Amino acid sequence: MPSAGDTRTPERISEAGAPRGNPFGARFVAPLYLGASLNPVNSSIIATALVAIAAALHIPVGDTAILISSLYLTSALAQPAAGRLAEEFGPRRIFVAGITLVLAAGIVGSLAHSLTALIVARVLIGAGTSAGYPAAMLLIRRRAEQAGHEAPPREVLGGLSITGAATVAVGPAIGGLLIGWAGWRAAFWINIPVAAIALFLALAGIARDPDPVRFGSPRALASRIDLLGMLGFGGSLTALMVFLDALPRLEWPALAAALVLAAALVGWELRAAQPFLDVRLLVANGALTRTYLRNGLTLMGTYVILYGLTQWLEVARGLSAYQAGLMLMPMGVLTALAARVVSRRAAVRWPLIACAVLLLVGAVATLFVGSGTPIAAVICVTAVFGLTSGAGTVANQTVLYQEAPAAALGTASGLLRTFGYIGSIASAAITGTAFHRGVSDSGLHSIAWVLVAISALVLVMTVLDRQLARADRHHTNQPPAGARNPGPAPSTEPTRTEPPRTESRSADMTTGTHTAPALDPARTALLLMDFQPVVLGAVPDPQGVLARAGEALAWARAHGAHVVFVRVALAEKDAAAVPAHNKTFSQAVASGYLTDGTAATAVHESLKAGEDDLTVRKTRISAFASDTDLRAELRARGVDTLVLAGLSTSGVVLTTLRQAADEDYRLFLLADATADPDPEVHRVLMEKVFPHQAEIISTADLAALSTAAA
Repeated sequence: MPSAGDTRTPERISEAGAPRGNPFGARFVAPLYLGASLNPVNSSIIATALVAIAAALHIPVGDTAILISSLYLTSALAQPAAGRLAEEFGPRRIFVAGITLVLAAGIVGSLAHSLTALIVARVLIGAGTSAGYPAAMLLIRRRAEQAGHEAPPREVLGGLSITGAATVAVGPAIGGLLIGWAGWRAAFWINIPVAAIALFLALAGIARDPDPVRFGSPRALASRIDLLGMLGFGGSLTALMVFLDALPRLEWPALAAALVLAAALVGWELRAAQPFLDVRLLVANGALTRTYLRNGLTLMGTYVILYGLTQWLEVARGLSAYQAGLMLMPMGVLTALAARVVSRRAAVRWPLIACAVLLLVGAVATLFVGSGTPIAAVICVTAVFGLTSGAGTVANQTVLYQEAPAAALGTASGLLRTFGYIGSIASAAITGTAFHRGVSDSGLHSIAWVLVAISALVLVMTVLDRQLARADRHHTNQPPAGARNPGPAPSTEPTRTEPPRTESRSADMTTGTHTAPALDPARTALLLMDFQPVVLGAVPDPQGVLARAGEALAWARAHGAHVVFVRVALAEKDAAAVPAHNKTFSQAVASGYLTDGTAATAVHESLKAGEDDLTVRKTRISAFASDTDLRAELRARGVDTLVLAGLSTSGVVLTTLRQAADEDYRLFLLADATADPDPEVHRVLMEKVFPHQAEIISTADLAALSTAAA
């Protein structure tokens, strides 16, 4: 059984198994690091092959840019999609499927004899490698929860960033060496042995996904993964890519299509029960949205130099692909070092500020680089961008891990990469525009001026982001990863690893007496509160907490207990009555995410109301603040005992429990059918606050409690 502060399902824990010893040993992390590095290494290794590919296929060098943009576009679409699929079908399954696709893509690219075939190979590589990062983030989060880690596993996240960031930087050097030795096809066939090794390690070192695959009907599956949302996102991004790829020629129809499709996407996602792109979350969670933007702009600047400087070195300075790649080796080494240093820090604000400052310094320095600049000076400039890449990637990833809802971490991680790829696509457009008339010093300086503007914007965004400072204060006070929060003081009593069972007794606060925790179903009401799509997306393991709520509902049906469904939604008149000083509900009115009549505010479809059940719509946090007189309804049914379950622990559960306690109801709280976006807040309330007003039990205790009353 999970602890009272744990929202995971018992089945998931027992099947996956809590890891013994070091939960993040080499056997577990090696395939994750290798799989997550496949995408960035394929992003960068192609840079030194473009000139050779153009010569072999007898096409202009500029035409080969589509090999870059095709992988970026595919990756930008596939990263969040792979994350969503990993959430739905299991991260290990999606991870293995992605690596298998990369293996096939390596074969296709190795045998290609035309630009079209190479584009197909790059698209397959983009789709396959996109599974690595979001699936790895989900697997790390799952392992951390099983091991009881409350703080982010910074060393592991740092390792994931190091492998990704370092391979981006050393990719050109590796590519230059391989291409100089074996020709341009090496940029494709190198995927075959690497993917084969990653596949073997994944099958051997990562535990199987505990949950069985649930396909259901095609319509239900499309709804669960929000297929229309994925297609709309893909369409708008494709149109944007066409516009950027055509620069400096302005393709206004493509831009108009991108904007129209984006508007349609937002409208659809606001109505979707399980949105692929959670617009409300992006609006409400400013810290997460700013992380996406900051990461995209930073990578835009890094890739502008990676691609622009590589082409300039080969054409303007006459270096070979191998020599150009070799010059970027210090950049790769410093990327890894910076990532390693930042991963050891709990704070992220100052590393992000340092990253922005270094990006600006590198941009200004590039303004003074020319054909006569010593090679050593050029290497020093690239080294600055290595520090930027390492620090920025790790720090932004840590912020994402902290701010994204645990249940949506796969999609959120994919979106982080998507914003990075949008930046990369834009960097290719900037480079193509600057070198439109030929690769020259003036073109390089044009790139540098754009980079100055980008870095200045990143610096301003980071310095003014107060949430970063607040997050640092919170997370630096947390225990290190690998240790459970010990509480305020050590105890000599045995550590409790499950909710109190029926044999436990609770102390009455006023008399000091003890009462047996038994209940009479005929006088008991089960309150299922805020089990709505709009709320479920913000809590860890929504499917698990839904399953436990379903078990409690089945108990109530079987034993004759009363059932009350509580949902939060605002009709037009309710929204008009919300004062501006009500922080929670004025924000809800402004964003519209609690609007009554939408699928997002309906009770989740898995919890079906019966003919005798009561459904109330509340317009504030407490269940008693509803459009139905809940007190009168409970009195009319002879109810004096409430069993509470809901989302979130610090919201409707806290307010309803406190109010019900003051009105002298006997209270039972289902720990495993309750969850909060912040696991630490959930734990404190369950362990320190709620036991003074309610019995903390699990859904498995209900049958025994009702039998005890009989």
